[in-house]
Amino acid sequence: MAKRMAAGIVTATALTLSAVSAQAQEINFFTIGTGGTAYTYYPVGGVIANAISKPPGSRPCEEGGSCGVDGLIASAVSSRGSVDNINAVLSGLRNSGFAQSDVAYWAYTGTGTMDGKEPATKLRSIAALFEEHIHLVALDKSGINSVADLKGKRVSLDEPGSGTYVDAGLILEANGLTLDDVTAEALKGNAAAEALRNGKIDAFFVVAGYPTGSLVELASADDIKLVPIDGKGAQALAEKYGFFSQSVIPAGAYEGVEETATVAVGAQWYTSADQDEELIYQITKALWNDKSRKLLDVGHAKGKTITLETALSGIGVPVHPGAERYYKEVGLIK
Repeated sequence: MAKRMAAGIVTATALTLSAVSAQAQEINFFTIGTGGTAYTYYPVGGVIANAISKPPGSRPCEEGGSCGVDGLIASAVSSRGSVDNINAVLSGLRNSGFAQSDVAYWAYTGTGTMDGKEPATKLRSIAALFEEHIHLVALDKSGINSVADLKGKRVSLDEPGSGTYVDAGLILEANGLTLDDVTAEALKGNAAAEALRNGKIDAFFVVAGYPTGSLVELASADDIKLVPIDGKGAQALAEKYGFFSQSVIPAGAYEGVEETATVAVGAQWYTSADQDEELIYQITKALWNDKSRKLLDVGHAKGKTITLETALSGIGVPVHPGAERYYKEVGLIK
């Protein structure tokens, strides 16, 4: 009995020390601004938050536990999108956020759609993530077959503060239209899809990696089309704004929808120059850990396209010193 009591004391002591150690370990909370819950940023943000997190008491990476940053608890936060995320990062409201490459560059330089505003010189890049395609969605029976056909229609441009809102305006302009030529609505995600089905709007814009959840659901419930964004308008857009590229959304990305020509931008991850260098180094290292690769591959359809090889593709905003240190270690930056 004495031996059993001694063993019990040792076990209890070990558990107590383990608990004390976990409590003593510093906890850092790190937010990632994403987008609407029905689009691509939010679920991808959740996968990345999971990959870089390692709460106190987690099993070691080599023993099958988390391979994130020691003591870090990251969370994906729903937001209005790119512009909102950049503003939140710069104000300190969020630690980081996803944004379209065009929106971020214009904010950093105070040019383009941000002309006349103070340049966001403290904005820094962590990684390029995936390609985002501009979806222009209408019902199959709508008779809308081009951007020009939007004239006089009720069109949701998404909320002000989103990258979609910015790009929708540019696409209209490139095709000879202005915001005054449409009845603009500011609906996001499922609300826009529901309004289209109920006849309250004629079309809506979405900038997201395909397949995006709300459109998958919409296509399974009703006959829809993706209106092409092509021809001279798309060419002019790509020539004037280097962040746009002409691309396609393949057939089958959404039920019953054929391959559709459109334009695309890059989705990238940003933070502030004020964020700690060592923390961002560790976060970047955790993102590209082999175990994180597995999470990205199974966590979302776009996850497989998030690769170390393209981590700096299309980056137009300076890389954070912490991320830069990691990229130098792996040879991406010489």
